Amino acid sequence: MDEKTMITALAALAQATRLQTFRLLVSFEPEGVPAGELARRLGVPQNTMSAHLATLVQAGLIRGERQSRSIIYRANLDVFRDVALYLLKDCCGGNAELCKPLVDQLAPCCAPMQTNPDGKVA
Repeated sequence: MDEKTMITALAALAQATRLQTFRLLVSFEPEGVPAGELARRLGVPQNTMSAHLATLVQAGLIRGERQSRSIIYRANLDVFRDVALYLLKDCCGGNAELCKPLVDQLAPCCAPMQTNPDGKVA
């Protein structure tokens, strides 16, 4: 991810309603949420929500897909991962011990699925 794209993504998230919108969309993955429902849940007028959604789409953080008369929005988790990795790469200057507390805090929410000896999910 280049620096200009990173700055655009961070700027898009540096506003309360857009950050709340993105977090809400992440919680609804992979189903997504219609624009009107996002506005209702966050208590934002629909025209204001449309402007916020346009900013997040431009930054690549979310995608909209037309379904009949609605647009269903989803978080673009690939871009989100790129943003997080951009911020974390080389954050420790090669000293992994400095990042260990962060990795340890992420591990419980991102633990890999356990499998039985026969290969089935436990």
